[in-house]
Amino acid sequence: MADRIHRVIIEGSLISTPRLTLRPWATGDAEAALPVYGVDEVSRWLAPALEPVSDLAAMERLVERWVTESATLEPPQGRWAVSLRETGELVGGVALLPLPPFGSDLEIGWQLAPGVWGQGLAAEAGHAVAHRAFESDAGVEELFAVVRPRNARGAATARRVGMEWVGETEKYYNLTLQVYRLRKGDLDAGGPTAAFP
Repeated sequence: MADRIHRVIIEGSLISTPRLTLRPWATGDAEAALPVYGVDEVSRWLAPALEPVSDLAAMERLVERWVTESATLEPPQGRWAVSLRETGELVGGVALLPLPPFGSDLEIGWQLAPGVWGQGLAAEAGHAVAHRAFESDAGVEELFAVVRPRNARGAATARRVGMEWVGETEKYYNLTLQVYRLRKGDLDAGGPTAAFP
């Protein structure tokens, strides 16, 4: 069972897992993204803080910003739309971005529509992006996730990706956040990732 999630295929900017396809965002994704980023259950846990996206026009502007920003990012950094492989339905997003204030730490962040929570998809997406980071030529040795206190779902997902809790900090986003870390040598070393469905 754990072997199933370790199969990550990276072809350019596309990343595939047994259940997911991660691809760069496109300007036409706004309507499908609104049920993810337009609900408080998702947006209230984001860092930096993001109000729920109010309407389709606002979502279109946000996706356009992501597309533009992604063109300037150095690999393995990026933002990906997360779709179910079986149906092609867009169910969320995942990102690998530099953490402020210095940009030297890379953060994995994930957001999924509430309707697909509880299936291990966020951890599968985070795990896939970790593979991209560690298999790149960029020399990435560790990745981080930052989780707001009381976000038990986010903390559990970080652990299922294989990350370990390292403490709380106010270093990032001027917020008190729990920090999780994954070292290159720990990816697929057993432990928490074995719990993926």
